[in-house]
Amino acid sequence: MGLSRLAALHGVATSFSPSADVTVPVPEGTVVAVLAALGVDAATPEAVQEALAAAESAAGTRLLPATLVVWTGEPLPPALTALPPGTVLTVRPEEPAPAPPPPMHVPARGTVPAVSGPDAVRAAAADPGTPGAGTPAARGTAPPRTPAVPDWWTEPSLGVHRLSVRAPGAPAETCTLVVAPARVPQPPGRSHGFLVQLYSLLSARSWGMGDLGDLADLASWSGRSLGAGFVQVNPLHAAVLGTPTDPSPYRPSSRRFPDPVHLHIESVPEYGHAPDPAALDELRRRAGELSDAVLNKGALIDRDAVWELKRQALDILVAVPLTPGRRAAYCDFLAEQGQALEDHALWCALAEVHGSDWHTWPAGLRDPRSKETARAHAELLDRVDHHCRLAWLTDAQLAAAQRAAKDAGMAVGIVHDLAVGVHPGGADTWAQQDAFAHGMSVGAPPDAFNARGQDWGLPPWRPDALAASGYAPYRGLLRGLLAHAGALRIDHVMGLFRLWWVPEGRPPTEGTYVSHDAEAMLAVLVLEAHRAGTVVIGEDLGTVEPGVREALARRGVLGTSVLWFERDWSGTGRPLAPEEWREDCLATATTHDLPSTAARLTGDHVALRHRLGLLTRPLDEERTEDGTDTAEWLGLLSRLGLLPEGGGDEEAAVRAVHRFLLRTPARMAGVWLPDAIGDRRPQNLPGTWDQYPNWRLPIADAEGHPVTLEELAASPRLHRLMDVLRPRQEPPRPRTAPPGERPS
Repeated sequence: MGLSRLAALHGVATSFSPSADVTVPVPEGTVVAVLAALGVDAATPEAVQEALAAAESAAGTRLLPATLVVWTGEPLPPALTALPPGTVLTVRPEEPAPAPPPPMHVPARGTVPAVSGPDAVRAAAADPGTPGAGTPAARGTAPPRTPAVPDWWTEPSLGVHRLSVRAPGAPAETCTLVVAPARVPQPPGRSHGFLVQLYSLLSARSWGMGDLGDLADLASWSGRSLGAGFVQVNPLHAAVLGTPTDPSPYRPSSRRFPDPVHLHIESVPEYGHAPDPAALDELRRRAGELSDAVLNKGALIDRDAVWELKRQALDILVAVPLTPGRRAAYCDFLAEQGQALEDHALWCALAEVHGSDWHTWPAGLRDPRSKETARAHAELLDRVDHHCRLAWLTDAQLAAAQRAAKDAGMAVGIVHDLAVGVHPGGADTWAQQDAFAHGMSVGAPPDAFNARGQDWGLPPWRPDALAASGYAPYRGLLRGLLAHAGALRIDHVMGLFRLWWVPEGRPPTEGTYVSHDAEAMLAVLVLEAHRAGTVVIGEDLGTVEPGVREALARRGVLGTSVLWFERDWSGTGRPLAPEEWREDCLATATTHDLPSTAARLTGDHVALRHRLGLLTRPLDEERTEDGTDTAEWLGLLSRLGLLPEGGGDEEAAVRAVHRFLLRTPARMAGVWLPDAIGDRRPQNLPGTWDQYPNWRLPIADAEGHPVTLEELAASPRLHRLMDVLRPRQEPPRPRTAPPGERPS
């Protein structure tokens, strides 16, 4: 019982339920290892008792939790309203605020002496059961229609603050106070758009893989010509340096900064002023060969080869002196990004010398604040500045892509993607070592689809460290991603509530859940999205803890609904009718981890998994079950009149699927861009490593021939599909008058 109680106090589960009627105990060794990663010794019974006594003592004496959330327009949390009479509260903003909130004074019975100080906001809490406490009973009136708050409370401005409390006869204590709006911004009306893995979208001008210039062009074309409201892309986080690079965009070195491999080189302003244009021309020629190999010769996208060419080009461009205005803008960027960018750039510079896993560096360099690291920083100052410049250039092109989307009339614009975690040897884990749980990896428990569970190889954030820092790493991460986003997709959004931790050396089946302060994580997310004016979409597929979807919906976070998974799982098991779908979601037919719609309709995805030896049952059984599932959906589409062409036409069935998505109340309908031209290959096949070319395939047509952005824009099949989605009242129209009709 002692270990279970200690684990509970630290948010560590000692059992989990893969289904409603099944409870699985967590191995004791796992619980001990996870507690150790949280800085709690539970190795012996004596250590457990000592740690338990300390934890219970701390919990029993505190007036407030480590983090307190106040939602605007909603009742105050009980921890505030239950403070004893005479308590003095002082609120100090951690971030610049227009003005401190006015003083908060208790009514007559609990008045305390005023505390002076221009940066302090003061209040004394009234007994909740006395007049002034804000309860209906105290006022002798019925509850008001809008939430009431105690009379002594004056709400601070939106933001993250430090709250100090001093109660009579008790020591002073502090906590983080997050004041957040009730909901994130919502998309303006219903919209449709494309989902695409950016690297896979090559244009005639690409350097071997899709880039930010291609993203801006896709957004501009689809917004103006197709009435699209958004384009969702894969995470563009900075990858781990070195070769071979992990091609997965979901295992980056840093989630805070983008990867310069996505730069469109010719759009860098210094390109036209390079002292050796012939060298750039030669690099462009070689980049053209890379693209030609991918588009016409069956080659895979080679990120390492692309980066080698772009690295050489950027070495030339960064050497070009900045104009005074450009220099001033760069200095502003450095000041805005601060220590986080300095750390990221220094890791990049050190990785060039010592390798991409900081655990193998000389001992002194493993600490970002050591004397040895400071000395190395001075020696590598030029390279540090170089990597800062690359971050600045990439940030500028991210901003340009969002501007292009909005200029094209998109309601939302670019939807960026936040990966679950980072590489254990990358920049983020080096710079923020105290924030990560060492010796742990994030994954998923065993379930009906994967009896062995999953280990994703990503170290988790420590919930206690995040709380102690006022969620600074999380806030910085969100601000960076939201700066140029119309919306943010959060991969495995359930991770805001809890994550499955797997101790190093143990199989995923021997992991356990560790909980975050979900209220605080949501409040910071809502606050930063509100500041940026950004929509938030949570990827909530798979095993979802009861209450999570409801909590996200209450805060305006949209969910993700994939057609093939939308069934009445608690009843008949049949496909959900369109009117039964939830409204607050992004509705799609597939994702990057699932078969394309054409592959699912034809059964090609089953054949692929059979060829790779991934099926767990005989091929005939898999085909029968898959065919039955598909037939049920096609039957529903036919009964709804969405498949007028009849059966046997795969392209018509793809259009019918998207007609169905429009029939649902979903706020956003996403079209997987490869679906628009009949591509049958998945971009990622979970459960494979070198058996399948994950994250390295260009978009291709139904015959498997790679297709450029220019060819996509002219594809009859794409336009037949988009005619289904285009609002009839808004047909395509020219945005610019012919030359002879323009006003002079």
